Parts: sequence; C-alpha cells; structure tokens
Amino acid sequence: MKLTQLAILAMTGTMLYGAADASKRLDAAADVMTEIMSAPDKGIPQDLLAKSECIVIVPGLKKGAFIVGAKYGKGFMSCRKASGVGWSAPGSIRVEGGSVGFQIGGSETDVVLLVMNQGGAKKLLQSKFTVGGDASAAAGPVGRTSSAATDAQMHAEILTYSRARGLFAGISLEGATLRPDDDWNRELYGKEISNSDIVLGNTRPPASASRLLGIINKYSSRK
Repeated sequence: MKLTQLAILAMTGTMLYGAADASKRLDAAADVMTEIMSAPDKGIPQDLLAKSECIVIVPGLKKGAFIVGAKYGKGFMSCRKASGVGWSAPGSIRVEGGSVGFQIGGSETDVVLLVMNQGGAKKLLQSKFTVGGDASAAAGPVGRTSSAATDAQMHAEILTYSRARGLFAGISLEGATLRPDDDWNRELYGKEISNSDIVLGNTRPPASASRLLGIINKYSSRK
C-alpha cells in the first residue's frame, strides 16, 4: 500500500510540475522570500539568516486530498560560497511525504528551511535526506531577531518555516524527504549535474536565478 501511494505521489508531482516550469518556480521562490521578509516583525529573523549555511525554498507545497498525509513540492536550495560571502547557484530539489504540519491551514503551503551548520549542509546534499531523521530539526522562531528562540531551536541543524493563507509561522516537517530533481537541474544548466556540483562548485547560475539570489543576498549577506 505504501509503495502504491508513493508511486501515485510521484506521478502527481510530474503532472503538477512539468520540466519547463523550473524558471517560473525560481521566480515563485523569489516572491516567497520577498513577501516573507517584507512583513514587519513576522519574517525569518535576519540574524538567523546571516548565520545559516544553506536555504531551501519550496513555493506551494501541495497536500494531496486523495491520499491521507500525502505532500509533494518542488523548489531550490542554495548554500554559502566557500568564502562565506555570497550564495551558490540554486540546485533543484523535491519534497515528498512526511508528517508535514499544516497547522496554519491551507492545501498549499510555502516552505522555507534554514540549514544552520556545515554538518546539516553535507547531509542535505545526500541522494535522500529525511528531515528530523538525518538531521535535527525544529520549527523556526519568527520575528525581527532570534531573541525569543528556545534552546531547542538554537541547537537544531535545520529550522523550518511555512506560510499558508497569508499566515507565517514555524512548522514541523518531521519525516519529509528531500531529493535532488535531476530533470530541473538538466533544464536549468543544460547538462546532467548534481546538486553537490552545483552548490559546492563554481557553477554559474542561470539568468532566471538572478532575482532569487539577489533577494537571498539582500537579507542574509555576510560582510
């Protein structure tokens, strides 16, 4: 039964997101970050953004009404350059399943993950990564600064956030799996390329990623 559900989930993802959607989804990811960070006292704390090693943005994570607990989404990850200043070209990822907490309602939710250390970044680049299993995760604090963060949040390798129906909050993503999306990487970069090579190498970002990277740099630069 579980394998059947996963097969249906994968087929649904293919129908929801065609290969030609990658550039459009980069713009959607840029919109998500702009809107979240423009909300006074309701965004991701900028001091946490400044400390983060990687960021994952998934616009419109979808909840399948026909399968109990099924979720599917596609988005992008970017990590700090080796110098610590600036961000890498984006690698494509897909999110599947897990007990994704839609506590704030809605069948479609924007999701943002902050990876807070190098250990979490290396785990994220595995062929399959499970939130809360391969790395410790916690719902992230919301506000202008992280002063209200709990001890668990400050020691988590990954902080997770969501936005649905205009409401923004920390969210539980326990059990959700993240995998590279080879089709979108091929579309964006014109060749077979892994997320590790994109994120850890000197891969030149596609033109369609310039707006997203500019926004990430705006709110999370290190000088």
